Amino acid sequence: MTKEEFVILDKSDLKEMAQVFKSAFYGEPWNDDWSDEDQLLKYVSEKSGGFHAINYGLRIDGKLVAISMGQITHWWEGTNYVLDELAVSSDCQGSGIGTRFIQMIEEDLKKRGIKGIFLQTDSDKPAYKFYQKNGFNDVAKHVSLFKGF
Repeated sequence: MTKEEFVILDKSDLKEMAQVFKSAFYGEPWNDDWSDEDQLLKYVSEKSGGFHAINYGLRIDGKLVAISMGQITHWWEGTNYVLDELAVSSDCQGSGIGTRFIQMIEEDLKKRGIKGIFLQTDSDKPAYKFYQKNGFNDVAKHVSLFKGF
């Protein structure tokens, strides 16, 4: 029988979190080159180490297979969880683990009095359809901007 454990992650889990993140985004369709382990650890440390960070994990039979890195943000409309990164190990993708994991996150956030989850993703990647399937909607007037130099 498979044992699932929903956990809160902290600094002691950084290396394991980094490996899950790399597994999720290294290959298709993202093709993110996380071969620089130092850069990967810095990124995961930054995303998971904010002042109001809550980082969730899902362990199956003791192995970390899914992570969420995010921040609690207080806004005039209410308190939200800004989901910076959600990653499911490549060997677990497509199995329903991501949907179960997001449901566990929502349950915990509701207990904490959080009103919703805000996130950004690319509309041309499978994650977009995953989030829509799990009840997330486009924010009509919200735009992401970037200036390169």
